[in-house]
Amino acid sequence: MAQQHLDPTDPTAEAVTGDALAGYLRAQATEFLRALRLRRETGGNGAGAGARGHAATGSAQASVDAARALRRSARRISGSLHTFRPLLDPDWAEEMRPELAWLSGTLGLEHAYEARLDRLLLALHRLSGSTAFPAQTVTAAAAAPVDVTAGGRAAATAGGGDTATAVTAGGRAAGAAPVPLKAAPGTGGPAGRTAAPERGNLTVGAAKAGALLERQLTLARTRAHSTALQALGSSRFHAVADKVAVLASEVPLTPTAPGTDLHPLAAAAQERLTDAVAALPLVTAGHPYNAEALVHGLSPEPSPHPQDGPWHQVRLLLRLHRYAREVLHGGEAHADVRLLTSGQALNRHRDASEAAAAAAQAARTPRITPATAYALGVLHADQRHEVEAARFAFQQAWQRQTVDAP
Repeated sequence: MAQQHLDPTDPTAEAVTGDALAGYLRAQATEFLRALRLRRETGGNGAGAGARGHAATGSAQASVDAARALRRSARRISGSLHTFRPLLDPDWAEEMRPELAWLSGTLGLEHAYEARLDRLLLALHRLSGSTAFPAQTVTAAAAAPVDVTAGGRAAATAGGGDTATAVTAGGRAAGAAPVPLKAAPGTGGPAGRTAAPERGNLTVGAAKAGALLERQLTLARTRAHSTALQALGSSRFHAVADKVAVLASEVPLTPTAPGTDLHPLAAAAQERLTDAVAALPLVTAGHPYNAEALVHGLSPEPSPHPQDGPWHQVRLLLRLHRYAREVLHGGEAHADVRLLTSGQALNRHRDASEAAAAAAQAARTPRITPATAYALGVLHADQRHEVEAARFAFQQAWQRQTVDAP
């Protein structure tokens, strides 16, 4: 893959020097401070973990937007410090980068858990053929006729506290194909379906899997919300905010930076991205199904999926490449649509892989019924298919990018 295919610069363009970098960092620092002020004006609590299912107030939405803007600015400042660190005071840059990464990661956890739960519940709806997921109507589900699974007992509760034998995603679900979970023929006739219309076509296993995911991810989101509030009130955050405030007026460039061309450093970031993409198994991603991707994910080992790491690294390098282009071309006005398309595919890849891991982790919960574990295994396989679809979409976008580029 030739490097000039992704060259972010025009060879005939004038040099862009460290003064442009200073302007970009000042602008991002100003955005950071503006978002921080907005968050303080709106109370800073966001939608919160208890606001799920209710319309967010205007101030709550403004607080969520402020947190998103804080993360956005922190990522861009941190990314620019990484790409153009030879032009900045090394001690200051090395001290700032991990702090900004900590802040961005902490603020993003609550949204990540919420989006992961929504993704998994929607996938359960689709797989079960249901158009609406019941709002965890445990009593109605328990009162309706239930199945007795082979080797287990009746699933009478909506969680992981029953007395059936624990089945992990690597057990009964390992050989399951991602097919729709239609209601079992012996679950009752028309009278039985009328008795529990809120369940739609969801099986007991799918409903219980949704309840289990709801509990686990809601708890994780609540903890992430509390952690974010504590972080934003900590002395560590105030120290970061003070440094960003100084950055808004004074950028610690090296003495030679104002006259140094930024193109070589931006090209180096691009080359790292190109090398990382070249190491990806794009041939495997060219096929709609990668059976090897399921072998590890359905095992009882909770370690990260070995195929996902290089793709996550490419996503981070693509982000750094985009930020370098913003510095060179004056913000996002010249953002490459093809790069954005590639980035969206990699975001989908990350979301699907993390959702699959959450489904596998839920399936390892002790004392869940075989039907619940089966539903979670099918859900895991479905999300791994989504991972493969995202890889295929990235491959298509990347190839189109390299062919169409001058």
